[in-house]
Amino acid sequence: MKRVTINTNYVGLVFKNGELKRVLTAGSYWLGFSETITIYDMSKEYYYTVAELDVLLLNAEFAKLIYLVSVADNELALVYQNKNFKNVLTAGRYAIWKGLSEYEFIKADISKIEIDETIDENLFLKATLMNYIRIYKVEAQEQGLLFVNGAFRQLLTAGTYVFWKNNIDIQVLKTDMRQLNMEIIGQEILTRDKAQLRMNFTIQYKVEDIVKALLVNKDFEKQLYIIIQLALREAVGLLTFDELMESKEKIGATILESTINKAEELGVKLANCGVKDIVLSGEIKDIMNQVLIAEKKAQANMITRREETASTRSLLNTAKLMEENAMLYKLKEMEYVEKIAEKINTISLSGSGQIVDQLKQIFVK
Repeated sequence: MKRVTINTNYVGLVFKNGELKRVLTAGSYWLGFSETITIYDMSKEYYYTVAELDVLLLNAEFAKLIYLVSVADNELALVYQNKNFKNVLTAGRYAIWKGLSEYEFIKADISKIEIDETIDENLFLKATLMNYIRIYKVEAQEQGLLFVNGAFRQLLTAGTYVFWKNNIDIQVLKTDMRQLNMEIIGQEILTRDKAQLRMNFTIQYKVEDIVKALLVNKDFEKQLYIIIQLALREAVGLLTFDELMESKEKIGATILESTINKAEELGVKLANCGVKDIVLSGEIKDIMNQVLIAEKKAQANMITRREETASTRSLLNTAKLMEENAMLYKLKEMEYVEKIAEKINTISLSGSGQIVDQLKQIFVK
């Protein structure tokens, strides 16, 4: 005989010849010959035993002391201890002691991707549940398309979407719905008169139909790039170099008009476009510089001739006035004498007393 003591919150399973004979709770007990006892802490969540659980459940006393939780292959069991989320149980059978804590078990069907609305969304951030869910986030400026097993399911607006992680394939395609900018850089183009140049072009666009952009069309941005590129080459190829330089501001309007319908087929609305830069080759640049210098010289010559003509006309008018008015002629003569006198520093006189008479002859009519 052997005496054993079972403390509070502990339980003892008494076996004889491998068969569960008794279940002992708190107290002191005597064990008979050939009886063995295994003591378990009931504060522990899970009970594991070498013996088969089905055999143990044949004992009514044991069955009263446990929660028996059976989880199917396509299920998860969410464990709540004292109304707080504790853990997740996957497929299998679990025996949990009925100790001081109160347990609740909520089963979830994971054979589908949708998560039951009864499950608190705050649990999705718990580390113990993160391994069993898939999270997709669509930002405020985005829209998305949900594909399930390769088939389009629905349009996703801004928000967070959570699905069960299982063998069902899920894919979410997203795109920015704000106005975007696309640069077409370094396009080498020949004008109608065979002038070679490089052009940088810019467009502003906005995705308006995400289904057309991502589902109906593949790589809509690449297609949009090619559409604008071809329209640009066509528009520039119809103009001579001089026509292009004179009307480059109108190129954007021409291309916008010719591509707006094609862009709508991609689910895109064009807002604006235009020529950003025109880069000339070295030879063309030298020719342009020579033309510019020649034009400026011609303009300078025209201005010079215009000023000379105006000056001559002014002198002619002055001469006519002086010819008709002797007093005006004398005043003009004295004006020039005064200007000459301003430039004279010293006057040296030599000769006889006739110097004064000679000066009078100069300045007096």
